[in-house]
This record gives sequence, structure tokens and C-alpha cells, in this order.
Amino acid sequence: MEDSGNGLLHFEKEQLLPQEEVLESATPHKKFSIGIPAGNLNNESRIPLTPEGVQLLTDNGHNVFVEENAGVAANFSNSEYADSGAQITNATEVYQSDIILKIAPPTLEETELLKRNQTLFSSVNLLGQDKSFFEKLTQKRLLAIGYEYIQDKTGALPVVKSMSEIVGNTSIVIAAEYLSNRLFGNGVILGGFPGIKPTEIVIIGAGTVAEYAAKAALGMGATVKIFDNSIYKLRTIQKNLGTRIFTSVLQPVVLEEALIHADVVIAAKHASNGISDCFVTAETVQKMKHGSVIVDVSIDQGGCFETSRPTHHNDPVFIEHGVTHYCVPNIASRVPHTASMSLNNFLTPLLLNIGEAGGITQYIKKDNAFNKGVYIFNGTLTNKQIGERFDLRYRDLDLLLAAFR
Repeated sequence: MEDSGNGLLHFEKEQLLPQEEVLESATPHKKFSIGIPAGNLNNESRIPLTPEGVQLLTDNGHNVFVEENAGVAANFSNSEYADSGAQITNATEVYQSDIILKIAPPTLEETELLKRNQTLFSSVNLLGQDKSFFEKLTQKRLLAIGYEYIQDKTGALPVVKSMSEIVGNTSIVIAAEYLSNRLFGNGVILGGFPGIKPTEIVIIGAGTVAEYAAKAALGMGATVKIFDNSIYKLRTIQKNLGTRIFTSVLQPVVLEEALIHADVVIAAKHASNGISDCFVTAETVQKMKHGSVIVDVSIDQGGCFETSRPTHHNDPVFIEHGVTHYCVPNIASRVPHTASMSLNNFLTPLLLNIGEAGGITQYIKKDNAFNKGVYIFNGTLTNKQIGERFDLRYRDLDLLLAAFR
């Protein structure tokens, strides 16, 4: 505030703003480096950022380092990333970045490349980890965020949901491919045609995967039966599909009868604790049609079938009791270009918001839904589920944030 010389007081702009706006305008925009290593685990072909996302981030002052050929499997070339402002380099330099973006959890070798005070974004894949994995990450004293734990303001899981939409559609494409194959199926086309009995599809679970699988199957003319132990979910999926279909709670006798007559079974029961229940015994699988197809989407949580075991994209199926089993955990990686675009649409605005907030810790304090994704905060485990599963000490994130300056 100054005297203008004519008896009037002159106020600076900041002095006229409410105190809250002064504080907000004073928050410095954080510029940081982002490293994208190449995926090298279980045929992981997705990449977290597309060239378009990189362009937005570099235009906003951030530095992006992409490991050479990291996007090739998803049909994004090195030159596309370079033209968007990324620096194409090796893994060692990528891991010097402030934020590391991955799809799969880091391997033991990659963990060695991580350093103190970094932020790691990746999936956790709880069922595939052991105690030493989390001990190693906490020793690094970094901040780790799991895609499958991030929530939005409604309590939904946005990354899981976006991948589930893709997986739902893709599971029907996969089923159609093997059902029509003379070695793995019965030479049957998935769908329904005049004068021909339509394909029967059973879906276990009534979440996002189920909804998108049902839409694809119904669009092809198949008949669909959906099972779940939540009446609310069954009611919701029927409403979203816009048509009346067969739905049932998970009654063993009713489910077994449906499975015996099914041509395709999509197992898509998501478990909130990260470990799915085994709904279908090997004895029931023995009663199913020879040449029928099981796509066990829940295999990343252990699988819904007693006969299921994890496979990978190079060898995705096996036959058990005459039934073809497709049990690849990362089905979305089968369509890596589409899946990468979907991930990019979530991560790019998120990273821009983190920069606008003044950094990752400031953003975590600001967004109570996003901070559910944090499972390690500066070397301290903050996820109760992980702590109890592996008998590891954990602390409440909100208490740590309150003490953090």
C-alpha cells in the first residue's frame, strides 16, 4: 500500500484479494522431470504416456525422458516422442527423473535403479508380490502410488475402470477367436443368426468388465447370463445395458446349470481385498462343453476357476478337461495402443495438476481421493491391506501428512 501523492492510497493487486486467493496465487508451479522406462515384464506392451501427452507436459515446462523403444510395442515410435519434446535415452538416465511412470511394478533390477525422494507410479499386482518387494521400496524412502488404489471423488477406481472397459470388450473378441478355432473351440461363430441357436455366454461378476463384455456380446446376437452376489450391481448393470437379460445371485446350483450349457464364460468378479474367490470347481469344469472357452479376467487376483493358472501373451491358452482357458493377467496389453491412450488420458491432466499444486506432496494433501493411491510415503508403508497381508508395519497417511512440512 502506497500514498499516491494526492492523498489517495494505492493498493497492489495482491492486497485487494481475499487472503485465501493470495495464498493460492503464491503457490509456485512445480516443474519436474518424468521418466518412462520400457516395459519388460510379462509381455507388457502398454506405455503410460502417448506423444500427445508428452507434448502437453513439455509445453508446460516439464522434462520428459523416454527409454529408447519404450513405445514401439504400442505403435508409438521414438521419433514421435522426440518430436513431442521428449528426450530419448537409456534406462539409467530415465531413472534419474523426479517421477517414474511404469505400467507393471518394478522388477528387482529396476528397484535398484530407484532413488530416494522419487515418486513411482505403477500397478502393484498384490498377488504377485512378496514381503521383500515392499521392504525394498520402503528402504528407498520414495513415494509410491498404485494405479489400482487411486480413487476419484465418487470412490470409484478411475484407472481400474478405464482398463476394465477395454478388457470387457477385448474378452469377447478373445472368446470369439478361440471359439471359432477348430483346435481350441468347436468352429462356432460367436453371436446369433436366424435359424441357428445363439451362443450362450455366462459372465461371473456385474462390474465394469461385465457391462462392456455384455454389451459386445449382445451386439453380436449372443444370449447373456450374468451372476453376482450383489443385487444392487445386478440391477445397475441391467439398467445400463438398457435391456432385460438373465441375472442371478451366485447360487451354486443355478450357476453350475448355466456353466454346463455355456459356450463362453467370462470370469470378471473383482475382489476389493485383491484376492478373488474361487467360485467354480474342477468338477464343474469337467461337466462343461468340450470346446467351450473360459476367459478368466480375475486371474490377476487369483482367478475364479479352480482350473485356472496364469498365462502370458506368448502362450495365452491351455486346455483343461476339454475346455479352453485364457488366463492372461494383463489382457489390456493385447490392445496396447488403445490402452495406452486411455492411461494417457488419466495421467496427463493428473501430472499437470500436480505441477500446478506445487508438487506431489502438496497435491496429495489437496486431493483426498487421489491420496488413496499412495501406499508408500517417503519410505513409510501407508496401505493397511498390504501391511496386514505381509505383516509389515504401516502408518496412517493423513497423520504423516499432518506432520510433514
